[in-house]
Amino acid sequence: MEYLEYFGVALFFSSLLSMAGTGAAAAIIPSLGMLGVGFNLAKASGLFAGLCTSTTSTALNLKHKIIDIRFSLPIAFGMLLFSPLGAQFSRYLDINVVKGIFIIFLIFSGSMMMFAKKELNVNIEKVWIFALIGVGVGFMAGMLGLGGGNILLPVLILLGVDAKKAAVTASFAIPLSATVSFISYMTFVHIDWLLIAAVSLGAVIGGIIGNSMMYFKLSSDHIRKLVAFILYILAIKMSYDLL
Repeated sequence: MEYLEYFGVALFFSSLLSMAGTGAAAAIIPSLGMLGVGFNLAKASGLFAGLCTSTTSTALNLKHKIIDIRFSLPIAFGMLLFSPLGAQFSRYLDINVVKGIFIIFLIFSGSMMMFAKKELNVNIEKVWIFALIGVGVGFMAGMLGLGGGNILLPVLILLGVDAKKAAVTASFAIPLSATVSFISYMTFVHIDWLLIAAVSLGAVIGGIIGNSMMYFKLSSDHIRKLVAFILYILAIKMSYDLL
């Protein structure tokens, strides 16, 4: 019965977050914790779920031929290199301190996406800027046990990238980052593979549902507001856990 609950959690949050192009780990981790799963195992399970969700979304995006490889690849490469370093670094940090910093980041990013009227103008031809963004996002994502989409997406939107393009870019980068991060977590977390299977199945189904709604039901503005709402919910949940 408990594994059915894990499946339901992954299905629900993967459907929501895949519409925004983000991994589901940020929502799944605290939810699994509420169900009694250990924090490190919850991080590993949520990370793998985000991997499954973004992989499904990326496959559909490739099918629709809507991924800008030249724009997305430098970001994905930076995340690929630095997310495992962040994962290992997390072993030596007080997790409550990390959560507190991330709560501030979530509130700020959600507020900027919800209320900001002016976006920055960045020359997309400057590939090194986006590679640097990938490095920073990858390290933080690995440290927090996330695929990185919920960190990368608001950054790209604030830089003036169209919300749908930002979502597609995030879904492209997450599988690479999440894979190496998960492998890194395996070096110090005992994995419950039945839990992983239940969460992953829910994530795959949720990814298909969310991706379909993203392209056929929502405008860029709707996606922007949806992401902001999700970030607020995550911040509230994480704050509650710290009390």
